[in-house]
Amino acid sequence: MLAVLYVAKAIILPVVLAVVLKLLLNPALRFLERWSVPRVVAALLLLMTVTAFIVGLVAALTAPAGDWFAKLPSAIPRMQERLEFLSEPVEILRRFLHAARSLTQIDAAMVTIPAAEGSLPEQLFAGTWNFAAGLFTTGLLLFFLLISGDTFLRKLVEVLPRFGDKRRAVEISQQIESDISGYLLTITAMNLLVGLATGFVMWFCGVGDPVLWGVVAFLLNYVPILGPLLGVGLFFFVGFLTLDGLWEAMLPASLYLAIHLAEGEGITPMLLARRFTLNPVLVILALVFWYWMWGVPGAILAVPIMAVTKIVCDRVGPLNPFGHFLSG
Repeated sequence: MLAVLYVAKAIILPVVLAVVLKLLLNPALRFLERWSVPRVVAALLLLMTVTAFIVGLVAALTAPAGDWFAKLPSAIPRMQERLEFLSEPVEILRRFLHAARSLTQIDAAMVTIPAAEGSLPEQLFAGTWNFAAGLFTTGLLLFFLLISGDTFLRKLVEVLPRFGDKRRAVEISQQIESDISGYLLTITAMNLLVGLATGFVMWFCGVGDPVLWGVVAFLLNYVPILGPLLGVGLFFFVGFLTLDGLWEAMLPASLYLAIHLAEGEGITPMLLARRFTLNPVLVILALVFWYWMWGVPGAILAVPIMAVTKIVCDRVGPLNPFGHFLSG
């Protein structure tokens, strides 16, 4: 099963993304239906909203990100000058790695490095095409999942032989929809607040492009623990590139870390405590595993997949011990 998930990720990943997005959009779909909006029209409106949101994010990132990439060649020498005090520890580490490599060195003639297939532009075009194809597939599946409603659940209930199994299937389905949609809505709202706070902090510190850094913080916060750690390193680098003085340069990363600690260790756990009590060590392992399987989308989906697994295990007798193992 794991081999199939890895090899067939171009097919399976859009399906999983569409299912998760359906859980996120179901409350909005029901709200529109209560206002007598036909299901097909409501699904189209929600799909257009998601598409406009993605296009808006890309538009907000493209121009300022291009400006920052253009600054890198001239900014790297300044970065090296600012971090001159780290040159001696880095040199010691380099010598140690060189000595360790020499102990395990393999004759270069015995090693054959395969040539990369295609030029860099061809690889970039292929990556862009794959991304666009996956996005289109996800959108198409999401639309039909939204208009199908509870069709699959009704079919499952019809084929189950016993009444207890039918009731358990409905309970599991309702619990998954309630918990996962609540989790995604809460996380999205908190990530939006983190993005706004980070953009204000970058403007206050004089870094510039607050919209860019707000969007980056918003996206990074979808990956628990690892995303904010990457953000701290990124804002540390940006601060040293743009600000004068050692303490001023460390201010953006420090304030971003303070925002994350307030959100990630205080507000969000308090809001989600009743819905999710997952083992934090297993969350880290799930992040690493699903990132290896499916890349960044896998890291984003790691917690919802783990939560769905726990909900199912808690309601299926033989799987109860595994559900208890997953709990915090």
